[in-house]
Amino acid sequence: MDLMTKLDILADAAKYDVACTSSGSSRSSKAGKLGDVRFSGCCHSFTPDGRCISLLKVLLTNVCVYDCAYCVNRCSNEVPRAAFSPEELADLTIQFYRRNYIEGLFLSSGVLKSPDYTTELMIRTLSLLRHVHGFRGYIHAKAVPGSSPELIDQLGRLADRLSVNLELPSQSSLALLAPQKPGKSILAPMRQIRDNIAEDAETRAFVRRKPTVYQQQVSIARKQEAFAPAGQSTQMIIGATPETDFQILNLSATLYTSYNLKRVFFSAYLPVNEDPRLPSTGAVQLNREHRLYQADWLMRFYRFEVGELIDEAHPFLETDVDPKANWALNHLDLFPIEVNTASLEELLRVPGIGPTGARKIIRARRTSTLREDELRKLGIAYKRARYFITCNGSYGGSGIDFSREHLHSVLAAPIEGGRHGRRADKTLPGQLKLFEDAEPASKALPPNAPPAQLPPATAAPSQVPSASSAALAQQMQASARQIVPWF
Repeated sequence: MDLMTKLDILADAAKYDVACTSSGSSRSSKAGKLGDVRFSGCCHSFTPDGRCISLLKVLLTNVCVYDCAYCVNRCSNEVPRAAFSPEELADLTIQFYRRNYIEGLFLSSGVLKSPDYTTELMIRTLSLLRHVHGFRGYIHAKAVPGSSPELIDQLGRLADRLSVNLELPSQSSLALLAPQKPGKSILAPMRQIRDNIAEDAETRAFVRRKPTVYQQQVSIARKQEAFAPAGQSTQMIIGATPETDFQILNLSATLYTSYNLKRVFFSAYLPVNEDPRLPSTGAVQLNREHRLYQADWLMRFYRFEVGELIDEAHPFLETDVDPKANWALNHLDLFPIEVNTASLEELLRVPGIGPTGARKIIRARRTSTLREDELRKLGIAYKRARYFITCNGSYGGSGIDFSREHLHSVLAAPIEGGRHGRRADKTLPGQLKLFEDAEPASKALPPNAPPAQLPPATAAPSQVPSASSAALAQQMQASARQIVPWF
């Protein structure tokens, strides 16, 4: 199989992994080396000077010994299979970088032979990039659950960010849809990554301090490679199992506080397989995914707690208004507030005012009294904010009854995802291809096509216990009645 065919197959297979984000690390260029990293660099984003930063998002291989019900690359599927050698992928990445196609690498993989064997191939690939080609650009690597701690440590020394996919929002759902992946095999590397990052940061800080006279006289060698300086993230599928938004957001909050994650990604369930354990509906819950991201953003940057946004009595987020507007509608007794005197915490609770806008308001009102024109110049979404604020005593929402029903009607609007991207037509058309004349890798094989030819050592029979459709349906119903949380 030629290199471009492999690229087409493995880049297409990576489109279901949504955990692409800002780099979160900074590394300057160096003579004789290739590339650098900026905090703002990310997949499909823009730097301050207007350049688009992109990552080569690809799998090392889509061959996998696991048979997870939701995964298009599960071993029981008859799909085209391919695998890069570490040398091929490293050379390909450098070629694309030199042509200015990409500025970083997002590397994931199916489980080839075993987690340790797969991780060793990923380490070899990143070692070639870092040490042979001198690549100093951004690398995001997926840690394979079940890999040994020593290999996770090596991988973290080569990548800027590591991530371990939590896969599903509860242990019972994971046991049902991915029985070959025990929960402890996922949580163990997440704990190790958290501890290694903390230990590495503490060691480096100690070296810089040199608190005693003797340490000031002795040069302590610093580690050449920081461990995952951009932190770790995770991803979970929502909509394939019966967990509520309340359970998902509580899990997300626990991951942030207990595992120091930089980001939790939500991926709306996309039906790519036929399996009685999976939902029968073909609808893609993009709107639910969007609301979860909004709520997650409020928790991370607006100082909201989960219990303020959602509760057990109403376990799902509203679909017609965003979570922040819904909170404001439920707490009209706190509004309207005066923008010229309100605290930062109060401004952050106003729909249409974000963290940046709130700080701009506090700075601007030191020198002048703010009114509508000034707020618009500061970039405040005054069209939304005016129902919840007063400017120098003047209420901006005059003509509208200050009641939940009337304000809900003016704030309610369908989710608009823009004119492009996967939300534009409510489908997942696939990742942007480098070669438009290539056939889609995810195209299903004809019914009479022979099984894909795999290397003998990689072909593994499914280890999922066989069961009738009725039994699996009963198992799914039992899972819905008793969900076992992760923590």
